[in-house]
Order: sequence, then C-alpha cells, then structure tokens
Amino acid sequence: MLNLKKDPVMVTKICLALIIGAFVFSFMPRVVAQTSSQTAADIIPGSENIPPISFSSFARNIAETTGLYAFITDVKEEHTPAGAPINVFGWQELLMIIVGFIIVYLGAAKGFEPLLLIPIGFGTIFVNVPFAGMGSGEGFLNIIYEAGVGNEFFPILIFMGIGAMTDFGPLIANPKTAILGAAAQFGVFGTLFGISFANFIPGVNFNLKEACSVAIIGGADGPTTIYIAAKLAPHLLATVAVAAYSYMALVPIIQPPIMKALTTKEERLIRMKQLRPVSKVEKVLFPMVVLVLALLLIPSAAPLIGCLMFGNFIRECGVVERLSKTLQNELMNIVSILLSLGVGSQMSPEKFLNPSSLIIILMGLVAFAIATATGICVAKIMNLFLKEKINPLIGSAGVSAVPMASRVSNKVGLEYDPGNFLLMHAMGPNVSGVIGTAIAAGVMIAVYGG
Repeated sequence: MLNLKKDPVMVTKICLALIIGAFVFSFMPRVVAQTSSQTAADIIPGSENIPPISFSSFARNIAETTGLYAFITDVKEEHTPAGAPINVFGWQELLMIIVGFIIVYLGAAKGFEPLLLIPIGFGTIFVNVPFAGMGSGEGFLNIIYEAGVGNEFFPILIFMGIGAMTDFGPLIANPKTAILGAAAQFGVFGTLFGISFANFIPGVNFNLKEACSVAIIGGADGPTTIYIAAKLAPHLLATVAVAAYSYMALVPIIQPPIMKALTTKEERLIRMKQLRPVSKVEKVLFPMVVLVLALLLIPSAAPLIGCLMFGNFIRECGVVERLSKTLQNELMNIVSILLSLGVGSQMSPEKFLNPSSLIIILMGLVAFAIATATGICVAKIMNLFLKEKINPLIGSAGVSAVPMASRVSNKVGLEYDPGNFLLMHAMGPNVSGVIGTAIAAGVMIAVYGG
C-alpha cells in the first residue's frame, strides 16, 4: 500500500493532476457551447473551405482509401501503349501485384537472375499499389523512368559497365566464334520480317519502326532494346523492355530444350582445344580497333559500341584501376537497380493486359528462340569445314545475355561430360553477340531512324 507520508513526490504529482483536471472540466461546458454555435471555419483561420467531418464520414473515407476496397471497386480510364483508351479495374492491378510477387519469388527463391528480377518484381508491385502514385507524376518510379529508362542514359551507362566487366580474350583467341555471335542476329532480322508478315493477321498492325523495336528482343539484350525502342517506338518501350529483361532472366529455362533438340549426344560431347594466351597488347588494341570500325562503318551504333569499348579500354589499359572498379561495381550496381525498378514500373495493366502487348511478348520469345537456334545450326555447319570441331552448344551463347548464355552452354555440356568445360569457349560468341546486337540496332536506327 502506498504511504503518502513517506512519498512527498507522489503527493505533489497527485495534487497537480487534480488541479489540471479541475481546470479542464471547468472549461469543458464553455468549449462545447462554443463549438456547437460556431463552425470550424470560425475557430481555425484558413479552414473556410474544409467541410465538417462526422465520425461516420471519417470512417467511410478511411474504408474507401484502403487497397482492399480499391481492388474490388476501382475503375479508371488509362491508355494502351498505342494510345487507345482502356478501362483498368482494381482486380487487374491486384493481378499485376501477384505477378510482381511471383517475379520476386523466381529471383530470390529460384535464383533466376536475382539482380534483375528482384528489383523488377518490386517495381511491378510498387507501381500497382492503389492511391500511392509511385509510377506517375512526381512518384519516384516515374522520376526514375523519365530520368534514364525512357531515353538512352541508363542503357549507355550499363554498356560502360558491361565493357569494364568483359574479357574479350576468348573472342581474340578464337576469332571464328564471332560468326556464331553474328548468326544469332538472324533471330533479330528474321523476326523483323515475320512481324511485317504478321500484319496480314486481323487485329495486328505494326509499322517497321515498331517491328524493329520488337525484333531486337531476340538479341536478349535489355539495354539495347531500351535504346532502340526509345529511338524508334517510344510508346512500345515499356512492353519491349520488360519482355527483353524477362527473356534475359529466363535464359536457363528457354535455351536448354532448344539446345538439346538441335544437337546429338556425340556433338554435345565434343571437347574443344584450350584457348591460346592473349597478350595485353592485343587486349588493349581490340577496343580501339572496334571503335574505329564502328565510327567508320556504322556511326549510328557508335553510342552503344563506343561506350562498350570505352569501358573495356579502361579495364585493359591498367592505368585507371579506380575507374575500372567503379564501372564494374558501384556504378553498375546503382544503374542496374534503377534501370530494373524503372522497367518494373511499366508493368501496369493497361500496358500488358491487352492483345498488342501479348503479341509483342510472344514475338519476342520467337525472336529469342530463333537467335538461339541459328547460332547452334551455324556451329553445326561450320563443323563441316573445320578440322578442329566446335561444340555446337556454344552456338546458343551468340545472344547478348552475358554471361548467362555462356553459363547455360557450360551447364548443358557438363551434364553429358563432367570434364568438358565450355565456359571460356562460349564467351567468344557471347561477347561477339553483344557487339552484333549493337550493330543490328545501329543498322535499324540508320535505316528507319530518319
């Protein structure tokens, strides 16, 4: 039991509480009378246009601003990438959020290119949150998209980082593998003509600029896809960018069945001779030679190829180690996060839940499959004329997904011969595929860019 005589501090606190309570209760009737005869506008300056809110209306407003309510009842008018008006329902936003969580799951739990899929998945979730406005106006996702995704800024920075991370030694040591990188571009140009013929299908209507933006997906090069779409068909940028990055991430799933279907067991067991050592002089001269050729022959591809070679020269010259490490690590990581979030921010219902976008995604898959298949087939044809045979599995690495495609070639080869390491051999066509896709983009821009 509390002893008040021995606790004077507690006595003081109780007395103060009683005095304050008496003071409040003495003024309560006066405040109630005043608020009953005056409005909030009379009491609080600047609140003249604010209507009085009852408890019931307050509770109703709270309920109507919940995500659950929006998913059930929300309907708003948006525009498809082609500019056509479309109604977007709340359940469609919920569906896209679920897709975002699936993308995050594939990256985090299944290990499918987590550096790409995790930020893309979160971008998808964020942009579809009701009332948040993260993907429009002053929302941070819209700022990211406008600052670097909807133009050439982030793709150019990515190419600098790729150049700094890439060893062109395997390509220099075995130059004939560049043919495999070039062969993969059949997927790009083949799909370009295929999309043109697809215009005979009712409801399909792509012009040549749009067809170029879709066909480049076959190169499995996200930055190049964004770059060419921003130049030729900005209204399709969101769809083609997500498709390109999705197929880049799904290389380990899409390519192996095609590789196994087009090769025999004997071909998969082919062991290639160890690559010769490449001198430092060769590695330093290579980016400069490629840059000069690009400037002379395909200047429209110079922004991509030039920045790729700029990053590689910084890596190989050996006198700016700090810059090389920055391009490979800090800059590459920061830009990858921002670019992936920006790509994910475009995964909203009006951009994807429509027939045109589904056709683009389907044609992008066709382009990627053709690019994989032609690389393998050209390797098989080359073996008819070569004394030292090429394992056709490395032909699939002719797409630009570096180094994912090389890893897949190596993985499939090890399944049939645990001692057959194809990684370095596959890097030759893989890095040449990066250059090839950039050249293909430059050709398209030169012809149709106007």
